[in-house]
Amino acid sequence: MNAIAAVKQLYTRGLKTGTERTVAILNALQNPDKDLKIIHVAGTNGKGSVSEYITQILLAAGKTVGTFQSPAVYGYFEQFRINGSPIAEEELERAFSAALVYAGGCGATGFEAETAGAILAFKTAGVEYAVIECGMGGLNDATNAVSKKELAVITSIGLEHTAYLGKTLKEICVQKAGVIKDCPAVISALQPDEVKAYFSGKNVVFADKPIKIIKSDLNGQTFLYGENQFDITMAGTAQPYNAACAIETAKLLGIGHGAIFAGLKAAKLSGRAEIIQTNGARYVLDGAHNPPAMSELAKLLRQNFKKEQTAMIFGCLADKDVLGNVSAIAGTVAEIIAVRPDNSRGAELKEIVSACKKHFKNTRSAASVSLALDETKDYKNVIICGTFTILTEAKQWIEKRL
Repeated sequence: MNAIAAVKQLYTRGLKTGTERTVAILNALQNPDKDLKIIHVAGTNGKGSVSEYITQILLAAGKTVGTFQSPAVYGYFEQFRINGSPIAEEELERAFSAALVYAGGCGATGFEAETAGAILAFKTAGVEYAVIECGMGGLNDATNAVSKKELAVITSIGLEHTAYLGKTLKEICVQKAGVIKDCPAVISALQPDEVKAYFSGKNVVFADKPIKIIKSDLNGQTFLYGENQFDITMAGTAQPYNAACAIETAKLLGIGHGAIFAGLKAAKLSGRAEIIQTNGARYVLDGAHNPPAMSELAKLLRQNFKKEQTAMIFGCLADKDVLGNVSAIAGTVAEIIAVRPDNSRGAELKEIVSACKKHFKNTRSAASVSLALDETKDYKNVIICGTFTILTEAKQWIEKRL
Protein backbone atom coordinates (compact mmCIF):
# COMPACT_ATOMS: atom_id res chain seq x y z
CA MET A 1 0.00 0.00 0.00
CA ASN A 2 1.42 3.40 -0.95
CA ALA A 3 1.47 6.32 1.48
CA ILE A 4 -1.54 8.11 0.00
CA ALA A 5 -3.68 4.97 0.27
CA ALA A 6 -2.40 4.42 3.82
CA VAL A 7 -3.41 7.94 4.86
CA LYS A 8 -6.88 7.42 3.39
CA GLN A 9 -7.10 4.17 5.38
CA LEU A 10 -6.57 6.16 8.58
CA TYR A 11 -10.04 7.64 8.08
CA THR A 12 -11.37 4.39 9.56
CA ARG A 13 -10.18 5.79 12.90
CA GLY A 14 -13.04 8.26 12.67
CA LEU A 15 -13.10 11.85 13.87
CA LYS A 16 -11.00 12.99 16.81
CA THR A 17 -10.84 16.53 18.13
CA GLY A 18 -7.76 18.17 19.56
CA THR A 19 -4.44 19.27 18.13
CA GLU A 20 -2.04 17.12 20.17
CA ARG A 21 -1.58 14.36 17.59
CA THR A 22 -0.93 16.77 14.73
CA VAL A 23 1.43 18.77 16.93
CA ALA A 24 3.34 15.55 17.66
CA ILE A 25 3.70 14.76 13.95
CA LEU A 26 4.80 18.31 13.07
CA ASN A 27 7.34 18.30 15.91
CA ALA A 28 8.73 14.99 14.68
CA LEU A 29 8.99 16.46 11.16
CA GLN A 30 11.04 19.34 12.61
CA ASN A 31 8.18 21.84 12.44
CA PRO A 32 7.81 22.62 8.74
CA ASP A 33 4.98 25.00 9.69
CA LYS A 34 7.53 27.46 11.12
CA ASP A 35 8.97 28.03 7.64
CA LEU A 36 5.63 29.09 6.16
CA LYS A 37 3.57 32.28 6.30
CA ILE A 38 0.29 30.66 7.27
CA ILE A 39 -3.12 32.20 6.67
CA HIS A 40 -5.64 30.13 8.61
CA VAL A 41 -9.27 30.27 7.43
CA ALA A 42 -12.14 29.16 9.69
CA GLY A 43 -15.92 29.62 9.58
CA THR A 44 -19.16 27.78 8.89
CA ASN A 45 -19.73 28.93 5.31
CA GLY A 46 -17.48 30.64 2.80
CA LYS A 47 -14.14 29.10 3.86
CA GLY A 48 -13.48 27.60 0.45
CA SER A 49 -14.34 30.77 -1.45
CA VAL A 50 -12.28 33.02 0.84
CA SER A 51 -9.32 30.63 0.64
CA GLU A 52 -9.53 30.69 -3.16
CA TYR A 53 -9.74 34.49 -3.29
CA ILE A 54 -6.72 34.84 -1.00
CA THR A 55 -4.75 32.26 -2.99
CA GLN A 56 -5.39 34.03 -6.28
CA ILE A 57 -4.57 37.46 -4.84
CA LEU A 58 -1.24 36.19 -3.53
CA LEU A 59 -0.47 34.57 -6.90
CA ALA A 60 -1.31 37.81 -8.69
CA ALA A 61 1.17 39.53 -6.36
CA GLY A 62 3.89 37.12 -7.49
CA LYS A 63 3.97 35.01 -4.33
CA THR A 64 4.40 31.24 -4.16
CA VAL A 65 1.37 29.71 -2.45
CA GLY A 66 0.31 26.36 -1.04
CA THR A 67 -3.41 25.82 -0.43
CA PHE A 68 -4.93 23.05 1.72
CA GLN A 69 -8.72 22.73 1.53
CA SER A 70 -11.32 20.08 2.29
CA PRO A 71 -13.41 18.23 1.41
CA ALA A 72 -12.46 17.13 -2.08
CA VAL A 73 -15.21 17.84 -4.58
CA TYR A 74 -14.11 16.14 -7.81
CA GLY A 75 -10.66 14.74 -7.07
CA TYR A 76 -8.48 13.95 -4.07
CA PHE A 77 -5.45 15.97 -5.18
CA GLU A 78 -7.44 19.20 -5.60
CA GLN A 79 -7.31 19.55 -1.79
CA PHE A 80 -3.54 20.09 -1.95
CA ARG A 81 -2.52 22.81 -4.39
CA ILE A 82 0.71 24.64 -5.12
CA ASN A 83 0.40 27.90 -7.04
CA GLY A 84 -3.21 27.08 -7.84
CA SER A 85 -2.64 23.62 -9.34
CA PRO A 86 -3.10 20.21 -7.67
CA ILE A 87 0.14 18.93 -6.20
CA ALA A 88 2.01 16.23 -8.12
CA GLU A 89 1.18 12.76 -6.82
CA GLU A 90 4.83 11.87 -6.22
CA GLU A 91 5.34 15.02 -4.11
CA LEU A 92 2.34 14.24 -1.93
CA GLU A 93 3.41 10.61 -1.70
CA ARG A 94 6.81 11.63 -0.29
CA ALA A 95 5.29 14.02 2.24
CA PHE A 96 2.65 11.53 3.40
CA SER A 97 5.28 8.80 3.70
CA ALA A 98 7.25 10.99 6.11
CA ALA A 99 4.14 11.91 8.12
CA LEU A 100 3.04 8.27 8.38
CA VAL A 101 6.25 7.34 10.21
CA TYR A 102 4.83 9.22 13.19
CA ALA A 103 1.07 9.17 12.55
CA GLY A 104 0.55 5.53 13.39
CA GLY A 105 2.17 5.64 16.78
CA CYS A 106 0.25 8.66 18.03
CA GLY A 107 -3.11 7.36 16.78
CA ALA A 108 -3.60 10.13 14.23
CA THR A 109 -6.66 10.21 11.99
CA GLY A 110 -6.65 10.57 8.24
CA PHE A 111 -7.32 14.31 8.37
CA GLU A 112 -4.57 14.84 10.93
CA ALA A 113 -2.04 12.99 8.78
CA GLU A 114 -3.19 14.93 5.70
CA THR A 115 -2.76 18.23 7.54
CA ALA A 116 0.79 17.46 8.62
CA GLY A 117 1.62 15.97 5.22
CA ALA A 118 0.28 19.00 3.35
CA ILE A 119 2.33 21.39 5.49
CA LEU A 120 5.47 19.33 4.92
CA ALA A 121 4.81 19.22 1.16
CA PHE A 122 4.45 23.01 1.07
CA LYS A 123 7.69 23.53 2.99
CA THR A 124 9.54 21.07 0.75
CA ALA A 125 8.24 22.84 -2.37
CA GLY A 126 9.57 26.13 -1.06
CA VAL A 127 6.28 28.02 -0.97
CA GLU A 128 6.17 31.30 0.92
CA TYR A 129 2.48 31.45 1.91
CA ALA A 130 0.23 28.58 2.98
CA VAL A 131 -3.53 29.14 2.93
CA ILE A 132 -4.96 26.49 5.24
CA GLU A 133 -8.68 25.88 5.62
CA CYS A 134 -10.05 24.49 8.87
CA GLY A 135 -11.74 21.12 8.72
CA MET A 136 -14.23 21.71 11.53
CA GLY A 137 -14.43 24.37 14.19
CA GLY A 138 -11.09 25.94 14.88
CA LEU A 139 -9.78 25.67 18.42
CA ASN A 140 -9.56 21.87 18.40
CA ASP A 141 -9.18 21.35 14.67
CA ALA A 142 -6.06 19.56 13.44
CA THR A 143 -5.10 22.56 11.32
CA ASN A 144 -4.80 24.67 14.49
CA ALA A 145 -1.71 22.67 15.44
CA VAL A 146 0.52 25.09 13.55
CA SER A 147 2.82 27.01 15.85
CA LYS A 148 2.64 30.43 14.20
CA LYS A 149 0.44 32.30 11.73
CA GLU A 150 0.53 35.45 9.68
CA LEU A 151 -3.23 35.90 9.85
CA ALA A 152 -6.44 34.23 10.92
CA VAL A 153 -9.61 34.71 8.88
CA ILE A 154 -13.11 33.86 10.12
CA THR A 155 -15.91 33.70 7.57
CA SER A 156 -19.65 33.59 8.32
CA ILE A 157 -20.65 31.58 11.39
CA GLY A 158 -23.81 29.54 11.94
CA LEU A 159 -25.02 26.48 13.81
CA GLU A 160 -23.31 23.34 12.52
CA HIS A 161 -21.53 20.30 13.99
CA THR A 162 -23.30 21.12 17.25
CA ALA A 163 -22.35 17.75 18.79
CA TYR A 164 -18.72 18.85 18.65
CA LEU A 165 -18.75 22.64 18.63
CA GLY A 166 -21.63 23.56 20.93
CA LYS A 167 -25.33 24.14 20.63
CA THR A 168 -25.33 27.95 20.70
CA LEU A 169 -23.77 30.58 18.47
CA LYS A 170 -21.66 31.83 21.36
CA GLU A 171 -20.22 28.36 21.98
CA ILE A 172 -19.43 28.00 18.28
CA CYS A 173 -17.83 31.46 18.24
CA VAL A 174 -15.46 30.33 21.00
CA GLN A 175 -14.38 27.40 18.82
CA LYS A 176 -13.92 29.52 15.70
CA ALA A 177 -12.07 32.23 17.63
CA GLY A 178 -9.56 29.59 18.71
CA VAL A 179 -7.72 30.07 15.39
CA ILE A 180 -6.65 33.55 16.49
CA LYS A 181 -3.28 32.79 18.09
CA ASP A 182 -0.79 35.66 18.36
CA CYS A 183 -1.81 37.02 14.97
CA PRO A 184 -4.13 39.62 13.42
CA ALA A 185 -7.60 38.42 12.41
CA VAL A 186 -10.10 39.38 9.73
CA ILE A 187 -13.80 38.71 10.39
CA SER A 188 -16.50 38.55 7.73
CA ALA A 189 -19.31 41.09 8.04
CA LEU A 190 -21.81 38.44 6.91
CA GLN A 191 -22.67 37.41 10.48
CA PRO A 192 -25.67 37.22 12.83
CA ASP A 193 -25.74 40.12 15.30
CA GLU A 194 -24.78 37.79 18.15
CA VAL A 195 -21.59 36.82 16.33
CA LYS A 196 -20.71 40.45 15.55
CA ALA A 197 -21.20 41.31 19.23
CA TYR A 198 -18.92 38.45 20.30
CA PHE A 199 -16.01 39.59 18.14
CA SER A 200 -16.46 43.34 18.71
CA GLY A 201 -13.72 44.75 20.92
CA LYS A 202 -11.43 41.75 20.33
CA ASN A 203 -8.90 43.70 18.27
CA VAL A 204 -10.01 42.18 14.97
CA VAL A 205 -10.57 43.74 11.55
CA PHE A 206 -14.15 43.48 10.32
CA ALA A 207 -14.56 43.34 6.55
CA ASP A 208 -17.50 45.68 6.93
CA LYS A 209 -17.05 48.57 4.56
CA PRO A 210 -20.26 49.29 2.61
CA ILE A 211 -20.92 46.91 -0.29
CA LYS A 212 -22.90 48.11 -3.30
CA ILE A 213 -23.76 45.66 -6.06
CA ILE A 214 -23.38 47.23 -9.50
CA LYS A 215 -24.04 44.11 -11.59
CA SER A 216 -24.88 40.56 -10.60
CA ASP A 217 -25.80 37.53 -12.68
CA LEU A 218 -24.79 33.90 -13.09
CA ASN A 219 -21.60 34.92 -14.92
CA GLY A 220 -20.23 37.03 -12.09
CA GLN A 221 -20.60 40.26 -10.17
CA THR A 222 -19.28 43.79 -10.07
CA PHE A 223 -19.46 45.58 -6.74
CA LEU A 224 -18.13 48.51 -4.78
CA TYR A 225 -16.40 47.74 -1.49
CA GLY A 226 -15.86 51.03 0.22
CA GLU A 227 -14.77 53.33 -2.62
CA ASN A 228 -13.16 50.67 -4.84
CA GLN A 229 -14.78 48.60 -7.58
CA PHE A 230 -14.07 44.88 -7.99
CA ASP A 231 -15.14 42.08 -10.35
CA ILE A 232 -15.65 38.45 -9.39
CA THR A 233 -16.74 35.49 -11.49
CA MET A 234 -18.44 33.57 -8.68
CA ALA A 235 -22.21 33.83 -8.38
CA GLY A 236 -24.17 34.05 -5.14
CA THR A 237 -25.18 36.84 -2.79
CA ALA A 238 -22.55 35.87 -0.20
CA GLN A 239 -19.62 36.15 -2.60
CA PRO A 240 -19.03 39.93 -2.35
CA TYR A 241 -18.78 39.48 1.43
CA ASN A 242 -16.34 36.60 0.99
CA ALA A 243 -14.34 38.73 -1.41
CA ALA A 244 -14.33 41.60 1.11
CA CYS A 245 -12.75 39.22 3.65
CA ALA A 246 -9.98 38.47 1.17
CA ILE A 247 -9.52 42.17 0.38
CA GLU A 248 -8.96 43.04 4.05
CA THR A 249 -6.63 40.06 4.41
CA ALA A 250 -4.56 41.22 1.44
CA LYS A 251 -4.34 44.76 2.80
CA LEU A 252 -2.98 43.47 6.11
CA LEU A 253 -0.38 41.50 4.15
CA GLY A 254 0.65 44.64 2.26
CA ILE A 255 -0.66 43.47 -1.12
CA GLY A 256 -1.40 46.25 -3.62
CA HIS A 257 -4.73 47.08 -5.25
CA GLY A 258 -3.74 45.77 -8.68
CA ALA A 259 -3.04 42.26 -7.39
CA ILE A 260 -6.20 42.32 -5.27
CA PHE A 261 -8.32 43.25 -8.28
CA ALA A 262 -6.68 40.67 -10.56
CA GLY A 263 -6.78 37.90 -7.95
CA LEU A 264 -10.47 38.34 -7.18
CA LYS A 265 -11.34 38.26 -10.87
CA ALA A 266 -9.28 35.08 -11.43
CA ALA A 267 -10.82 33.12 -8.53
CA LYS A 268 -13.02 30.15 -9.39
CA LEU A 269 -14.20 27.30 -7.20
CA SER A 270 -15.69 23.92 -8.05
CA GLY A 271 -19.00 22.92 -6.56
CA ARG A 272 -20.11 26.37 -5.43
CA ALA A 273 -22.89 27.65 -7.69
CA GLU A 274 -20.97 25.96 -10.51
CA ILE A 275 -22.92 26.26 -13.74
CA ILE A 276 -22.69 23.94 -16.73
CA GLN A 277 -24.82 24.36 -19.86
CA THR A 278 -25.39 21.56 -22.35
CA ASN A 279 -28.09 20.44 -24.78
CA GLY A 280 -30.34 23.35 -23.92
CA ALA A 281 -30.27 22.67 -20.17
CA ARG A 282 -28.50 24.52 -17.38
CA TYR A 283 -27.11 22.59 -14.42
CA VAL A 284 -26.08 24.15 -11.12
CA LEU A 285 -23.83 22.13 -8.81
CA ASP A 286 -23.66 23.50 -5.29
CA GLY A 287 -22.27 21.82 -2.17
CA ALA A 288 -24.46 23.89 0.20
CA HIS A 289 -25.18 21.61 3.15
CA ASN A 290 -26.49 23.72 6.04
CA PRO A 291 -29.47 26.10 6.34
CA PRO A 292 -27.50 29.38 5.98
CA ALA A 293 -25.80 28.11 2.80
CA MET A 294 -29.06 26.72 1.45
CA SER A 295 -30.69 30.11 2.09
CA GLU A 296 -28.01 31.77 -0.05
CA LEU A 297 -28.65 29.20 -2.78
CA ALA A 298 -32.38 29.93 -2.53
CA LYS A 299 -31.71 33.65 -3.16
CA LEU A 300 -29.68 32.78 -6.24
CA LEU A 301 -32.47 30.57 -7.58
CA ARG A 302 -35.21 33.14 -6.99
CA GLN A 303 -33.18 35.84 -8.74
CA ASN A 304 -32.12 33.84 -11.79
CA PHE A 305 -34.43 30.87 -12.41
CA LYS A 306 -38.11 30.44 -13.18
CA LYS A 307 -39.57 28.03 -10.67
CA GLU A 308 -41.74 26.16 -13.19
CA GLN A 309 -38.69 25.45 -15.38
CA THR A 310 -36.50 24.18 -12.56
CA ALA A 311 -36.03 20.83 -10.80
CA MET A 312 -33.76 19.99 -7.88
CA ILE A 313 -31.85 16.86 -6.93
CA PHE A 314 -31.20 16.86 -3.20
CA GLY A 315 -29.10 14.61 -0.98
CA CYS A 316 -27.92 15.07 2.57
CA LEU A 317 -25.58 13.53 5.13
CA ALA A 318 -26.98 12.09 8.35
CA ASP A 319 -25.11 14.52 10.60
CA LYS A 320 -26.65 17.55 8.88
CA ASP A 321 -29.97 19.32 9.45
CA VAL A 322 -31.97 17.57 6.72
CA LEU A 323 -35.29 19.27 7.48
CA GLY A 324 -33.67 22.67 8.03
CA ASN A 325 -31.88 22.44 4.70
CA VAL A 326 -35.06 21.59 2.82
CA SER A 327 -36.99 24.33 4.62
CA ALA A 328 -34.40 26.90 3.50
CA ILE A 329 -35.00 26.14 -0.19
CA ALA A 330 -38.78 25.74 0.00
CA GLY A 331 -40.68 27.23 -2.92
CA THR A 332 -37.72 27.57 -5.26
CA VAL A 333 -38.33 24.72 -7.74
CA ALA A 334 -41.21 22.90 -9.39
CA GLU A 335 -40.05 19.44 -8.30
CA ILE A 336 -37.50 17.92 -5.96
CA ILE A 337 -35.94 14.48 -6.34
CA ALA A 338 -34.48 12.98 -3.18
CA VAL A 339 -31.37 10.78 -3.36
CA ARG A 340 -29.30 9.05 -0.72
CA PRO A 341 -25.62 10.01 -1.06
CA ASP A 342 -23.36 7.09 -1.92
CA ASN A 343 -21.45 7.64 1.31
CA SER A 344 -21.29 5.87 4.66
CA ARG A 345 -22.47 9.12 6.30
CA GLY A 346 -25.47 9.52 3.99
CA ALA A 347 -28.89 10.12 5.55
CA GLU A 348 -31.47 7.42 4.94
CA LEU A 349 -33.54 8.00 1.82
CA LYS A 350 -36.83 7.80 3.71
CA GLU A 351 -35.68 10.64 6.01
CA ILE A 352 -34.72 12.81 3.04
CA VAL A 353 -38.01 12.07 1.25
CA SER A 354 -39.99 12.84 4.41
CA ALA A 355 -38.29 16.21 4.80
CA CYS A 356 -38.84 17.08 1.13
CA LYS A 357 -42.53 16.21 1.28
CA LYS A 358 -43.03 18.70 4.10
CA HIS A 359 -42.04 21.59 1.83
CA PHE A 360 -42.47 20.42 -1.77
CA LYS A 361 -45.75 19.19 -3.21
CA ASN A 362 -43.94 17.46 -6.07
CA THR A 363 -41.46 15.13 -4.37
CA ARG A 364 -40.11 11.85 -5.64
CA SER A 365 -36.98 9.79 -5.11
CA ALA A 366 -34.36 8.03 -7.21
CA ALA A 367 -31.93 5.24 -6.47
CA SER A 368 -28.95 7.30 -7.64
CA VAL A 369 -27.98 10.77 -8.80
CA SER A 370 -27.62 9.53 -12.38
CA LEU A 371 -31.11 8.06 -12.39
CA ALA A 372 -32.47 11.27 -10.91
CA LEU A 373 -30.81 13.26 -13.69
CA ASP A 374 -32.37 10.92 -16.26
CA GLU A 375 -35.75 12.05 -14.92
CA THR A 376 -35.14 15.80 -15.35
CA LYS A 377 -35.11 15.99 -19.15
CA ASP A 378 -38.27 18.12 -19.24
CA TYR A 379 -36.65 20.92 -17.25
CA LYS A 380 -34.48 23.78 -18.48
CA ASN A 381 -32.70 24.10 -15.14
CA VAL A 382 -31.53 21.39 -12.74
CA ILE A 383 -30.03 22.13 -9.35
CA ILE A 384 -27.90 19.48 -7.61
CA CYS A 385 -27.24 20.32 -3.97
CA GLY A 386 -27.31 19.32 -0.29
CA THR A 387 -23.84 17.77 -0.01
CA PHE A 388 -20.55 17.79 -1.90
CA THR A 389 -20.68 13.99 -1.96
CA ILE A 390 -23.28 13.84 -4.77
CA LEU A 391 -21.60 16.33 -7.10
CA THR A 392 -19.01 14.04 -8.68
CA GLU A 393 -21.60 11.60 -10.00
CA ALA A 394 -23.68 14.52 -11.26
CA LYS A 395 -20.77 16.13 -13.09
CA GLN A 396 -19.77 12.84 -14.70
CA TRP A 397 -23.34 12.39 -15.97
CA ILE A 398 -23.41 15.95 -17.34
CA GLU A 399 -19.98 15.76 -18.98
CA LYS A 400 -21.02 12.68 -20.96
CA ARG A 401 -23.56 14.94 -22.66
CA LEU A 402 -21.29 17.89 -23.40
